[in-house]
Amino acid sequence: MQDEPKVGAGPDVQPDDEVSAPLDSASAEADQVADAEVTHAVGEAIPLAVLPSVDDDRDPAQEEDADEVEAVERVLVLEKKHPLAIRWMHWVNFPVLFTMIWSGILIYWNDSDNAYKHPHEVYRIGLGPLTIFRFFPVGFYKFIDAPYHVTKALGYHFFFMWIFGINGFVYVTYLLWSREWKFMVPSRESIREAIQVTLVDLHIRKGLPPQTKYNGAQRIAYTSVIVMGLGSLVTGLAIYKPTELHWITTLLGGYEMARWLHFWLTIGFCGFFLVHVGQVILAGWNNFRAMVSGYELRRQDEPSIEAERRKI
Repeated sequence: MQDEPKVGAGPDVQPDDEVSAPLDSASAEADQVADAEVTHAVGEAIPLAVLPSVDDDRDPAQEEDADEVEAVERVLVLEKKHPLAIRWMHWVNFPVLFTMIWSGILIYWNDSDNAYKHPHEVYRIGLGPLTIFRFFPVGFYKFIDAPYHVTKALGYHFFFMWIFGINGFVYVTYLLWSREWKFMVPSRESIREAIQVTLVDLHIRKGLPPQTKYNGAQRIAYTSVIVMGLGSLVTGLAIYKPTELHWITTLLGGYEMARWLHFWLTIGFCGFFLVHVGQVILAGWNNFRAMVSGYELRRQDEPSIEAERRKI
């Protein structure tokens, strides 16, 4: 009888339950490289889902506080901004001041027409006989049909002068009586706030400074307009009655100086009007509506005008 082969007798004989011999280091390294290539190929074929990052250090209480702050910022309240008296005098002053400027330009034509060689041509920028710039060239006067309307212009100017003066006097009196002047008179921070507001308007800086009724720039501008109105009234009276009110004319430096001051105050009003209308347009409908209805929408987290009004 032929002997049965023994286990392990030859290299080609391996039973089914025998464990294969371990691979050497070179074979193991080759298998790792192959596995890596397969894994990379699968990763390229199947896109991975991007999961949101989770911050383990975030406090749930802070999340609730942030949500509450955001909810408060979204809440709008309706608050009274301008009293009825201020709104009435504001809108009355608008057509009155416009008529005063229009009639004044018609009067200025009588003294700025070069054909008559008037010696006091104050409506220019120049040095001695040299004129660099004239405010009212001939074409401008022709456009508004100014020539030879001096008598009519004087009638309009002197009539609306009284409305302008009375309205201004009542306005200032009301500001003092109601203590609304505290919202308007510049404070220590007004200059700094005015610079910040200007930088925001020029898109150099972001974020307006906190304010109640008016910011620093508005305080300076609105107070300046009141002073300019008083100056226009005083210089106008010095021009209107240089003999009866000669003491005012003398204090202003004479008739010609009074005319010069009156003219530049008028130019200042024109500049304020252009800037004011531009700022109203930039501020939006909410700001304009406040001067019509007296009420303005504001965020609940913003400073309250009524609360500030109760303090004064």
